[in-house]
Amino acid sequence: MIPYDAILCDFDGVLRHHDLSVQADIERRYGMASGTLLGVALAPEVVTPAILGRITEEEWRAAIAEALGGDERARRIAAEFAEVPSWIDEEVRSLLAKAQEHVPIVLVTNATTKLEEDLERLGLAYFADAVVSSARVGVAKPDRRIFEIAAKEAGAAPERCLFVDDSPANVEAARALGMTGVHFTSVADLATALRLG
Repeated sequence: MIPYDAILCDFDGVLRHHDLSVQADIERRYGMASGTLLGVALAPEVVTPAILGRITEEEWRAAIAEALGGDERARRIAAEFAEVPSWIDEEVRSLLAKAQEHVPIVLVTNATTKLEEDLERLGLAYFADAVVSSARVGVAKPDRRIFEIAAKEAGAAPERCLFVDDSPANVEAARALGMTGVHFTSVADLATALRLG
């Protein structure tokens, strides 16, 4: 029996993963140091407006290009970065689906306005009982308000929620609200928390 009333789960880094080899190939082909692309794309001044829904996915892509120099080369790099393939961890999906037989699953994610399109493309549009996207609610993890919104969506008290995320800072923020937090590093972490593995 699952010892929670709801499971709140991160999307990127837990359920969805991007192909890091493709990102690395983009950097190699354009003569960039390893890690440069993610560093630019996820710099707070570039990504924060996107994950708070203040700009669209397309505008975020333009901001990445601008941060890379704003020329045609920069626009090509940003366009290629936006098309890096992603995949779903089927073990994680299976564990969450088993848990969903007993409790609601809510995806809680710092995302852009493209999230709904991505979920549809990946066959996950109707997977979760609810989706709390930072771009739609206007607050992002680790802000406590996004966890409160997610718990309300799940119909569960925060202290009865399990929160799973690959970011230690987000896990700590959930714990501060009384949730049980699990730092996801492997499928085993989730299986142990759900007592399904």
